[in-house]
Order: sequence, then C-alpha cells, then structure tokens
Amino acid sequence: MIYHIVVQSEWSLQANHDLYFPADFNSVGFIHCCTYSQLKGVLQRYFQDRSDLLLLSIDEHMLDAELKYEPGLNGELFPHLYGPINSKSIVKVELIR
Repeated sequence: MIYHIVVQSEWSLQANHDLYFPADFNSVGFIHCCTYSQLKGVLQRYFQDRSDLLLLSIDEHMLDAELKYEPGLNGELFPHLYGPINSKSIVKVELIR
C-alpha cells in the first residue's frame, strides 16, 4: 500500500473520474506518494496546520501507471507515480485528522 495526500477541494473536482491527476502533475511530471512509515514525516514537513486534507490509500499492484521508488531530498526512497492514479487502485479515501 502507498499513500497520497490531497486537499479536499482538489479531490472533489476529480473524485468521480476514472483517473486522478494532482494540480501540479504537469509541472512536476509525477505524483508524490509515500509509504505508511513515511506518512508522519511528510505531513509534518509539507502539510502542517492543514485541516482540509484527505489520505488516498492506493494498492500499488492495481496501478496502471509506472511506479518508481526514487530518492527524496533526504536520500530516502519515495514512491513516485509517473501517470494518473486510476480509480480502481484507490482502496480508501479518508479525512486526515
């Protein structure tokens, strides 16, 4: 399982589509994801004091796009998805509290 954090308003624009692209996909070229063990650190580094976030739980074996584990700024390997998140791979969507 891998995870993607998304702002609720952004998710609501695409929640009923077969494919999900984050707003920054074209400029970044991939979708940032993380493992469960990386989740707390990602939330602390990039999403402090946000209360409008959702967590997408993604079954990486159901993805249609290419998934690569690549080093982040701290050298830790993060899952990067080189294409959209297809809806059949999303196992759960939940509010982050």
